[in-house]
Amino acid sequence: MHCPFATLPTPVSYVQMSQYATPAKLSLQRDRELKIQWDDGAQSVYPILYLRANCPCAMCRQLRESQKKSRLTVLPGNHSQPITAISAEMVGNYALRIEWSDNHASGIYSFTYLKEIAPK
Repeated sequence: MHCPFATLPTPVSYVQMSQYATPAKLSLQRDRELKIQWDDGAQSVYPILYLRANCPCAMCRQLRESQKKSRLTVLPGNHSQPITAISAEMVGNYALRIEWSDNHASGIYSFTYLKEIAPK
């Protein structure tokens, strides 16, 4: 049986973005920053608190959206200790999952997302 979708071309934007967001080297200082050297020669440095504040999981995205509508921002969780990255692991060839010291670990940071949120 022939699959009618087998001959559809890959969208150009997907190919360009996946080639664009490929790290050559990752370096994590658990209490300070994540550095990514991209294969296009660019380098991005993400402070730990910036990464945690921009967690891409559904719960954190929803929280950020609700905070945009409010004049008062109340951060969830226990922040009596500094936020650090407890561990990090690769998710396939496309993302990084970070476990945080505030017991949050559901965010999967795709390399495309990391490239999009790179601090200027």
